[in-house]
Amino acid sequence: MSGALQVSQKQKLQVQHHQHQHQEHQQQQQYHYESSCYLSSKSSVSTQAFATYKTSSHRLKTSVKTEKGQEVVKLSPLPKRAKRTYLAMDTDKEVIGYVVPVFRANHDTVRGLLEAQDEETIEEGIHYVAMRNLFVREAKEAMQVKVEKKTRSKHVRESAERLEMGRVMEEWSEFRKKMNPDSLTHPPEFIVKPRGQTVWEGRSVKLHCTVAGWPKPRITWYKNNVLIDAKAHPEKYTTESNYNMHSLEIKNCDFFDTAQYYASALNVKGESSSVATIVVKRFQEGEEAGPLDPKPHGFSPEHGVTFETTIIDKFEVAFGREGETLSLGCTVIVYPTVKKYQPEIQWYRDSVALKPSKWVHTHWSGNRATLTLIHLNKEDEGMYTLRVNTKSGFDAYSAYVFVKDADVEVEGVPVAPLDVRCHDANKDYVVVTWKQPAVEGSSSILGYYIDRCEVGTHHWAQCNDTPVKYARFPVTGLVEGRSYVFRVRALNKAGVSRPSRVSEAVVAMDPADRARLRAGPSAPFTGMIKFTEEDPTVGVVPGEPTDVVVTEATKSYVVLAWKPPVQRGHEGVMYFIEKCMSGTETWQRVNTGMPVKSPRFALFDLAEGKSYNFRVRCCNSAGVGEPSEPTGETVVGDKLDLPSAPGSPVVTRNSSTSVVVSWAASKDVKHLAGYYIECSEVGTNVWVPCNNKPVKTTRFVCHGLSRGANYVFKVKAVNAAGYSQDSANSDAVVVQPAIAIPSKPTGVTLLEAVKDYMVLGWNEPGDNGGADVRGYFVDYRTVKGSVFGKWHEMNHQAVTSCTYKAENLKENVLYQFQVRAMNMAGVSTASLPSSSLECKEWTITVPGAPVGLHVLEVRDTSVVVLWEPPVFDGRSPVNGYYLDLKEASTGDEGWKGVHEKVNTKKYIKVTSLKPGTSYVFRVRAQNLAGVGKPSANLGPILAQTRPGTKEIIVDVDDNGVISMIFECSEMNEGSEFVWSKNYQAITDSSRLTFVNEKGRSRAIFNSPSLEDLGTFSCVVTNTDGISSSYTLTEEGLKRLLDLSHEHKFPVIPFKNDMAMELLEKGCVRFWCQVEKFTPALQVEYVFNDAIITQGKKYTMNFDKSNGIIEMFMDSLEVTDEGTFTFNLVDGKAKGTTSLVLIGDEFRELQKKSEFERAEWVRKQGPHFVEYLDFAVTQECDVLLKCKIGNIKKETEITWSKDSIEIAEDDEDAAKIERTDGDLTFNIGKWVSKQEKAKKAEKAEKERKKPSAEEVPAPPRPKISKTDAGIYEVFLQDERGKDKSIFNLTDAGYQAVMNELFRVIANSSTEIQVTSTEHGIILYSDVKYYTDELRVGWLFKDAKIAASERVKAGVTGEQLWLKINEPTEKDKGKYTMDIFDGKDGVKRVFELTGKAWEEAFEEFQRLKAAAIAERNRARVVGGLPDVVAIQEGKSLNLTGNVWGEPTPEVSWMKNDKELVSDDRYKLKFEAGKFASITIAAVTTADSGKYALIVKNKYGTEAGVFTVSVYNPDDEEAKEEKKG
Repeated sequence: MSGALQVSQKQKLQVQHHQHQHQEHQQQQQYHYESSCYLSSKSSVSTQAFATYKTSSHRLKTSVKTEKGQEVVKLSPLPKRAKRTYLAMDTDKEVIGYVVPVFRANHDTVRGLLEAQDEETIEEGIHYVAMRNLFVREAKEAMQVKVEKKTRSKHVRESAERLEMGRVMEEWSEFRKKMNPDSLTHPPEFIVKPRGQTVWEGRSVKLHCTVAGWPKPRITWYKNNVLIDAKAHPEKYTTESNYNMHSLEIKNCDFFDTAQYYASALNVKGESSSVATIVVKRFQEGEEAGPLDPKPHGFSPEHGVTFETTIIDKFEVAFGREGETLSLGCTVIVYPTVKKYQPEIQWYRDSVALKPSKWVHTHWSGNRATLTLIHLNKEDEGMYTLRVNTKSGFDAYSAYVFVKDADVEVEGVPVAPLDVRCHDANKDYVVVTWKQPAVEGSSSILGYYIDRCEVGTHHWAQCNDTPVKYARFPVTGLVEGRSYVFRVRALNKAGVSRPSRVSEAVVAMDPADRARLRAGPSAPFTGMIKFTEEDPTVGVVPGEPTDVVVTEATKSYVVLAWKPPVQRGHEGVMYFIEKCMSGTETWQRVNTGMPVKSPRFALFDLAEGKSYNFRVRCCNSAGVGEPSEPTGETVVGDKLDLPSAPGSPVVTRNSSTSVVVSWAASKDVKHLAGYYIECSEVGTNVWVPCNNKPVKTTRFVCHGLSRGANYVFKVKAVNAAGYSQDSANSDAVVVQPAIAIPSKPTGVTLLEAVKDYMVLGWNEPGDNGGADVRGYFVDYRTVKGSVFGKWHEMNHQAVTSCTYKAENLKENVLYQFQVRAMNMAGVSTASLPSSSLECKEWTITVPGAPVGLHVLEVRDTSVVVLWEPPVFDGRSPVNGYYLDLKEASTGDEGWKGVHEKVNTKKYIKVTSLKPGTSYVFRVRAQNLAGVGKPSANLGPILAQTRPGTKEIIVDVDDNGVISMIFECSEMNEGSEFVWSKNYQAITDSSRLTFVNEKGRSRAIFNSPSLEDLGTFSCVVTNTDGISSSYTLTEEGLKRLLDLSHEHKFPVIPFKNDMAMELLEKGCVRFWCQVEKFTPALQVEYVFNDAIITQGKKYTMNFDKSNGIIEMFMDSLEVTDEGTFTFNLVDGKAKGTTSLVLIGDEFRELQKKSEFERAEWVRKQGPHFVEYLDFAVTQECDVLLKCKIGNIKKETEITWSKDSIEIAEDDEDAAKIERTDGDLTFNIGKWVSKQEKAKKAEKAEKERKKPSAEEVPAPPRPKISKTDAGIYEVFLQDERGKDKSIFNLTDAGYQAVMNELFRVIANSSTEIQVTSTEHGIILYSDVKYYTDELRVGWLFKDAKIAASERVKAGVTGEQLWLKINEPTEKDKGKYTMDIFDGKDGVKRVFELTGKAWEEAFEEFQRLKAAAIAERNRARVVGGLPDVVAIQEGKSLNLTGNVWGEPTPEVSWMKNDKELVSDDRYKLKFEAGKFASITIAAVTTADSGKYALIVKNKYGTEAGVFTVSVYNPDDEEAKEEKKG
């Protein structure tokens, strides 16, 4: 600090006590447990310093004057045996900071400290308080325990000294007040001024100052004389004021935070200010710290270690889409590991700490921190920071997350608004604010709809009927005490957007009521009730409100606010709002229905552009009070103007997919919500938002761009009123990485040594920093034993190759060398030193190691390796090379040769590599003496084709020019195309001409010949090895020359050569189609070398939309025999197509033309569209059918067979049917006779029995030979006639039968099996059968011969094969072959396995049943059903009986068995005849008799009835009847 610290005159009285106080301070240090932390030595503190000593509540300060008369604070000298002090000093004994001790004492000590706090203390110096607060926050803990025992007497003495000091200080304080009675009022004074600082980009910085003054000064901060509004930008600035110590924190510094910052202090006595400069460094100087390098963390005394934090596996810049879930994560390594200790993990978005919620999930697994964002919204976009806090400090990592809009449901509608918030919530309304979206859609946003939803329900209600343009709206109509959430939708001409993310829930309640609810319940009831007199304020009309102001005024609404009246009684008050239009005296109450309870109110439905006055009245149960003072005239309209357009953006390169966009802020903008950045690829005119959440800074990194693409950018500002005009477009910029210095070279080796010089070689840097390496610098130093000399530059001008001849060296001296690479950005760090190399002459005979190994054209399975010859050839020149390779993961035993024969070239293409595998290469040189040592290893090289890699394309243009084209989309600044032949730079420009434009290079062959054979390659400099090659062979050259000739002398290509077709009326059409042509194409029509033109005979047409050329002729005559030609001319391109019509070909075409004309004439009258033909239906009906056209009612249709007309009354007439234009003749229709008979019966009405001829016949065959004949159909009317003939004889008849056979064969079912008592039957059903159908059966693919045991036949429509008395030999495959007019249809059945077993078992069962039926006992005859016999007569009946074996016979009468006796004589003779004889029957013999026969197969009864009558009784009955 340049100025001296001003100290009050009364402070000089403390000088006499300084020594005593210092000794007491040292003594206290002996018995206190203390721990001190010193500030970093990097801190910059002014040389001005002061000392303050404190024991309990007492302090002592001294000040002296310098030679210049300035007062400075003087500190007591340090003791000889320096103990830990509370001052932090540098090496020059200058105070650079203060340290606040952390005491750890026993209970007595702590009790003493607490007692000391109760003692009366004097006012502390304001400068001491400020410095104490400053350094307490920055202090760190360190433990050093010192213990000293004290005697009681010493402790009493020290207490007495403290009391004495307290008394002296009180006297001094009273003296100061008497001498300076106005000392409490003085202007602001900076005791500690803010100091300038330099910080890295992305870090935070804090400015501190201490200000004295009374009344207490108000501090404001300025950046380059512009006021800093920390409340408007909480994510960027934070201000604090505690005990006259003030601070300004600038978060996440970027390059544009470099500025002068002013602290201004103001009170009634005056104003004072101080300035500090902040410098933000964008790029670190020197080598950047790696992820594993230690961080400047402090010692943790609690755990006795210093924690070092490393963050790896970092999340990159991420892109998400609304509705998706996104996870960010890092692996955190904390060393050393302390049991049961975990670091504190904190996530931030835009420097604001994130708290877990339903949208945000955090997880810490012990070594990996993960942040998961559920259902992304645009509010989630921003800079995300992971901060790891340990006891030793913190480490942080940040990356940006972009959230793209979800796809819109309707094309052209805007995307959803964002950041919906609620403000000023009270009983009557809630102010809802939001931010406009980045994309307005196909048209500008017309306004917004606000929706509300009561918490706990799912019903959304729209709050405004008319869309509001202003991004701020007071929502009324809420129910007091209920919670609501809100959302917003945007509207344009195309429709309404999706709703935004819902806001946080808000309660419709006054802030005082919410505070009262948060305070909790009142004191509990004590059980006592007190009676007091009535409050005199009850029943008092409230007074008028005060300070009625318009807080917001837009064209949609006006918001009023006021203060409640002083006189209002103990009961609550409510308010009526009144308005008065300017120019009138009429006051109109706005809320007539319900007074409001809150001292705020929103008015709607005001006339835009009109002026109004407003006032408020209070009311309670006693009445309505007087009105307040009017607000004054307020014009209804938007007070907030649209922001002005930002300045033109300036774009700078950043990475291969991002750029940095900077712009000047909008001027005089109020309530800025932020900026939207848009980009467009040059030539597309399609603008895409770079950010979907507005940013308030004027610098933004736009990610997600296409490498090598050319972009322009523009910026627009947004506030609550809407969008600004777009800024001017930026200059176009190509997305490329920023250029940096290259990495260090590697592998410094000795290539050759002589007495006084050595030749060195090294490998190129792995990373050229985005620009070509322009050269190298070599340093050297001498080595003597273990002593290393200083480094010296060897070359002052950079060498361009990877070899260098180090001259003027001393023989037999050891040297070490290091190399640094240089590009346009600067010089790299030095390589690792080489091994100690002795300068002495080599005597080896074999060549040295090749140098300069590098690769080109890296692909998945191949790579080209190139090298330079060794510097040292040996005793004879080098005559070849050997290339070795090995996989990077293998050891030295993995080396193998790529080729067996020596390679004389300095390059080779290695093929058959494994994709995704890394390889290491080396080369050995050979001369006559042998093979030398291998070169330095090259690699590892990953065999992988880079995305977007393109190959050289050989092109032949329209002029026949042959060229090679190579394109590169990743061109960087300074990148060039370098062409080579056989991997040697092309120096002869007579063979090739090179044309480069943007990312495209073209090598044009001037005069292609055999001299151009070879391998051409192209390398793009200043890139990561982008290259390609093309090998031109003799065969390829010939093909290109042929193609070039075709392009030089072009021929018009024909898609279709000339063809001819006949049209209606016999018209002839000649046509062709051209494949490629221009509108200038001309056509010449030629016949027999004579040009013909359009006229009566010829009609020409050229349709340029499809390239069809046509020529029409109405007819062909004899003179038209010859050659027809179309000659085409299109610029320099020509084409000819011809068609020759001569001889038989012409005559045949002429006949066809005449036929077509005749056909046209025929179709002018009734005609056949389809001539008579036959068809067989699925029901096997044979039909003759034809299709007729152009028919009228008068048209006669006549059928005939064999030239005999079929009349209407003929039998065949019923077979004819007509349906629209279809005629059919059903040959096999059999119902015709029956129908004819019915007609005849109705007509004649004869009663006689019909004759046998008239009885309907059984179904006739579908077709028979009697149906053969020639069938004709005639059509005729006044317009003309036509006929059609079908010959149903011979071949025609056989064709019909073959078709019938095909239908029958295909209708056959699969073979089924059934069993009978005689055997097994295989059968298949068909739709119809005719005797002419050939059916064959095969057994095991052999034809079955007919026999008594195996028979084939047909029953109705069933085809069968009977196998009588089957045996095991009959098992096997059976095939039925049905002739279908061609090859036949086969149906196969396997009579084996289960099918055989079931069929054979059923056969045996049926056979046994049949035998039993044949041999069953039964009565076969002889017995009548009823026997009537006269009483007294003899009855003799005999029944014939059958059965095998002979059945047993018995007789029954009325179900009782009869026994042979004198009355009933029963006989059974010859086993066949059973008789019964009854002599002289009586009426008692009447009854039901039965002959029962029985054997082992069954039983049967022959039942008959015997009726005996008396003649006399019969006569008597007759007489009675008479």
